Amino acid sequence: MTSVFADLVGQAEATETLRQAAASAAQLVRNAEAGTEPGDVTGSAMTHAWIFTGPPGSGRSVAARAFAAALQCEYGTGCGECAGCHTTLAGTNADVRFVVPEGLSIGVGEMRALVLRAASTPSGGRWQVLVISDADRLTEAAGNALLKAIEEPPPRTVFLLCTPSTHPDDISVTIRSRCRLVPLRQPAADAVAAVLTERDGIAPDLAGWAASAAQGHVGRARRLARDPEARKRRDAVLAVPRRLTGVGACFDAAATLIESAEAEAEAAVADVDASERAALQTALGAGGTGKGAAGAARGSAGQIKDLERRQKSRATRAQRDALDRALVDLAGFYRDVLAVTLRAPVTPVHTDTAPLAEAAAAKWAPEAALRRLEAVLACRTAIETNVKPRIAVEAMMLALWRG
Repeated sequence: MTSVFADLVGQAEATETLRQAAASAAQLVRNAEAGTEPGDVTGSAMTHAWIFTGPPGSGRSVAARAFAAALQCEYGTGCGECAGCHTTLAGTNADVRFVVPEGLSIGVGEMRALVLRAASTPSGGRWQVLVISDADRLTEAAGNALLKAIEEPPPRTVFLLCTPSTHPDDISVTIRSRCRLVPLRQPAADAVAAVLTERDGIAPDLAGWAASAAQGHVGRARRLARDPEARKRRDAVLAVPRRLTGVGACFDAAATLIESAEAEAEAAVADVDASERAALQTALGAGGTGKGAAGAARGSAGQIKDLERRQKSRATRAQRDALDRALVDLAGFYRDVLAVTLRAPVTPVHTDTAPLAEAAAAKWAPEAALRRLEAVLACRTAIETNVKPRIAVEAMMLALWRG
């Protein structure tokens, strides 16, 4: 029997908290069914609103999905075997809604509709669960709509929010004050490697390298271990420091990095975009020849334009995510250089570029290595605040070259 929490790597404390809450939630359901007391969450280990925080790769969405499954579990344990667990993990449970923003933000219209649906009575008799994978992308108006629902929650509705931190830039202070916090930490590389070996059948040496290179990000480690193209993209990023020989080379390196992110993003969304467009055209009667077909085609222009807008927003998000992964790899290299320069007793992030990091450390002072690392982190921040990626990356490349 495999628990729904099995994929939550290196998070023993958080897992125990969620297990206790799920058990308390199951008892509340039993009490309500028996008529012994109301089935709300007052005074129990369970509560109606949760925030999962942690760095990228720590498993925020994994934890929220696992907890949602445990709440729907027929045994209240998150057994991983019953219909409630299976349907929740598969994303088909009628009482669990996952909000995964495809664009840059979650709008108020979408949030109001989701909150309204989440307020209905659970069809399975347990809980209505709303999981927001990137609650830091809520617009101000959407956050206010969510806040009202959290302040006056229906008795059997649970809100699970995932954000990088509880900083006001990520989640409003008012929403934070009404939620229970589940902090997650970055899992150790050996724990990630063990998961890749035991569950995915990846060779130990490759699993260990991928876990280290991914800096504790389980999904990225799995991608690096399985996908040769992902490894090639990483190699290209780690070759950047050697390419920065002049101003022209800086702009060339920036263009290559941007184009690589665009190509990766296009490949990631192409199939989804095509299937969505085909489905919409079919629904609108594409190819029809009967009376009114021409009028229907004219009337469908607005819906097609709306789909294209959403797809463009999703593509932008995918591009920025791909670029951010590249910047994380680059930051890891400069971190390794700084560690060598300072003779810090830490394991390198990129073991396969250790000789290059040592050579750079011999040439650069610690301050120069630190400035380069800060330039990469500043580029990530700039892109997050909607600076055009090409401008931010070009500025970063020049800063890396100058040192």
